[in-house]
Amino acid sequence: MGTMFEDMARIPAVWLSGRGKDALVVLSSRVRLARNVAGCKYPSSADLDTKKRVVSYFDSTVARSKELSAGKYYKATDISELDRDFLIERHLISPGFLDGELSKALFINPDERVSIMVNEEDHLRIQALSSGLDPYGSYELAMKYEEEIGRHLEYDYDPDFGYLTACPTNAGTGMRASVLIHLPGLVLTRDIDHVIRYITQSDLVVRGFYGEGSDVLGNLFQISNQRTLGISEEEVLEQITRITNEIIEKEAAARQRLVDEAADMIEDKIWRAYGILKHARVLTSEEVMNLLSAVRLGHAMNIIDFLDVGLINEILLLSQPAHLQKYYNSEMDPNRRDFVRAQMVREKLRNS
Repeated sequence: MGTMFEDMARIPAVWLSGRGKDALVVLSSRVRLARNVAGCKYPSSADLDTKKRVVSYFDSTVARSKELSAGKYYKATDISELDRDFLIERHLISPGFLDGELSKALFINPDERVSIMVNEEDHLRIQALSSGLDPYGSYELAMKYEEEIGRHLEYDYDPDFGYLTACPTNAGTGMRASVLIHLPGLVLTRDIDHVIRYITQSDLVVRGFYGEGSDVLGNLFQISNQRTLGISEEEVLEQITRITNEIIEKEAAARQRLVDEAADMIEDKIWRAYGILKHARVLTSEEVMNLLSAVRLGHAMNIIDFLDVGLINEILLLSQPAHLQKYYNSEMDPNRRDFVRAQMVREKLRNS
């Protein structure tokens, strides 16, 4: 088994530290910028030589930039399938990034808050992650790297249309801002469909834990902007912050309703979930996510007041299949994983 990323698996991801604003409800904020190199065909229509040329342009940018040479830089051909799954779980690459031929590269900055995919759908996808509700902080961080790269490479930019992208839905700002938010109250009171309709009508889009095309696990939803053209970065950030704050209020009201109408049942659900996590001998990653959702709710409602939200987030990440294998530095089949996962969860909870 390769030794890439093992050390990373042992350190909790910074964006899941649980320290940011409203971190009990909003796990993280992310801003992703799509940029293309002027004069080069976009990855979907480019031939192999063009793609290799784009990677070599970025190679020399990394070599010449003090900011970028401080990070870690990987070629896609060196990343194994397990590494790929690990990076997806850690939200450092998109699920489809390492499919197909591999004239691609990946940059990760030292504290792991910034990752840059070279030759995904666009030549560059620059993303920044922050803990809690902080889209503005993520944007500033992403722009810092965008401007640094822009000193060495010319972006494909049109005075009328803004930044040009492979998919027209990203043109303009080339920016997607999103939050990963935990909404168990709205799910339990069955108000979630109504809230999702409201979010969609506000021109935002709702997805699952791993973004586009993924399922909702552990009551975790990803909310992001849909429009990138004819709207400024500032407007996008303001909109996502405002709507997220409204949803946080709706979630708080739903939790209060649960306390008023079904306190005993909610408390039972929370302690039961904690009991299973603390004592189970076999657990799937999906089970862990759903049980942790109840425990996270219990923590936020001061029912389970002895657990740190950072620990809850750490268990969430380590229970994902690739993380588990990296953490123990051992490839395992699904049955073995379910056994080892339960053991890891018990250990983490015992030490808390």
